[in-house]
This record gives sequence, C-alpha cells and structure tokens, in this order.
Amino acid sequence: MTSQLKTFLLLALLSGLILFMGRLFGGHAGLMIALCIALVMNVGSYWFSDKIVLAAYRAREVSPEEAPMLHAMVADLAREAGVPKPRICVIPEDSPNAFATGRNPEHAVVAVTEGIVRLLSPEELRGVLAHEMGHVVNRDILIQSVASVLATVVMYLANMLQFAAIFGGGRRDEGGGGALGMASGLLMAFLAPLAASLIQFALSRSREYLADATGARLSHSPQALASALGKLDAYTRRIPMHSASPQTANMFIVNPFAGLSGGVTSLFTTHPPIQDRIARLQTMARTGSYHA
Repeated sequence: MTSQLKTFLLLALLSGLILFMGRLFGGHAGLMIALCIALVMNVGSYWFSDKIVLAAYRAREVSPEEAPMLHAMVADLAREAGVPKPRICVIPEDSPNAFATGRNPEHAVVAVTEGIVRLLSPEELRGVLAHEMGHVVNRDILIQSVASVLATVVMYLANMLQFAAIFGGGRRDEGGGGALGMASGLLMAFLAPLAASLIQFALSRSREYLADATGARLSHSPQALASALGKLDAYTRRIPMHSASPQTANMFIVNPFAGLSGGVTSLFTTHPPIQDRIARLQTMARTGSYHA
C-alpha cells in the first residue's frame, strides 16, 4: 500500500470517527460541527502537519553557519539519494533522538535533538541522518506527520467529549438523559486511545526496517547506524523525552519513551525491537547486501 493511499485511508477513518462523535453527542447540530472540524482537520493535517509537529517540539531551523557539520552531512546524503536537501532543525532536548517530516521530498525537514549531536560520533550521526533521509526517499514522512497530528486531534476531542458527557449529562433530547451521557463518555474513554493506537499501528513497523536499510545504503555504513541505535536505546532509557507525546512517538528513530514503562505509553510501541534492527544491520555489514 502506498504512502498516499495510507494517508487517504487514515483521513477517511478519522473523519468518520469525528462525525460519529459529533452525532452521538450533539445530534444533527453536533454532526454539522463535526463536519466542519473534519474538513479543517483534513486540510490542515495535509498542508501543515510538519509545521504543527515542529512547533510542538520547539524545533528551530539552523543555518549552515550555525551547524556546518549537520548541513554538510545532509547535503551529501541528499545528493546520494537524488532528492533536494531538506531543511535542518534542532530540538532543545537532552534526550538523543531525531525524526523527519514534510509533505514530500521537496518540503522535507530533518530534526535532531541537541542531545543526539552531543552523544554520537560523526560516523554514527551520519548513519542516523541517513536513516531519516531513508524516510524522505521512501516517502514515509507525509503519513508519519499526518498520523501524528490526527492522533493528537482525536485524543483532544475525545477528552473534551468525555468531559461534556460526565459533567453535562450528554444529549438529553432523545430519552437517554444522564445515563446515555455517562455511557457515551465511557465509550469515548475506550475509543479515543484505541483510535490513536490504530493510527500508530497503521504505520507498519516494516517502515523502520526499510528506513534502516535505505540509510545503510546511503551512508555506506550499516555498522555506524547499528552502533548509533545501540547508544540511542541506552541513553533514551536513562533520559526519556518528557516533552514527547505518545501520538508523535512513531516519528522518532527510537522510541522516546524507552525509559518509561506501563501506562499509556505501552499502547504506542510502534518501533521494532532495537536488537532486531541492530542484528539486521550487522548482517548487512557482513554480507555487503546494502550495496545492492
């Protein structure tokens, strides 16, 4: 399934869920309001999802003068991949991580945390940047960005509707009274995290494996990426990214909640096991298959 088709299906699924929420709580008037929200969400998530995600993490674009090494590495990888050079942003976070976003390769952005730049060697950092360029080349960035924004929107809406159901009694014009409102609130308490989880799992874990393989080919060094993944996994367990949200966790090269266990974060395990990824990269290094 192509990234464009996945994007369309996710937009349709979440639009339908929002319309259902509106109809359940507000009847015809609620349905019309939900329709307006769905239209804004569809347009906004396609055109502005990258800006929303970057703003959420306070990512700041850096110039070649501010980050010459990052710009030189990304420019070289972009030439290797045959795509335009993405913009580069830095996230003010100690937890080492990175992600790519944008509508397409022409509007791509690669974002790295301050922590990852300090932690990794130049060869390892190049491997991470190559992985993110893999997402750009494989056109994963649109579906990742849209899914993250949609998951966030649905969770916020569901929380609002639960509050309205519990304290407002829900709809009282169709005979259900407060009981219907309370039941609807409980239903939304179940549906909201489930919907967000479905969005995350719609992004197949195979995309991370593919980005690893593409990154190994672009950087010509699967071992450097494998080493970087090992360091990132160890350090994110010690320094989790507290500013991250479960709805955007799928975008990062490693799970930003690796150091946290249980609770809501356990519902969003979109990343394959790090050891599996490292083993695949080490096999590529031994066999030279990344040259294919």
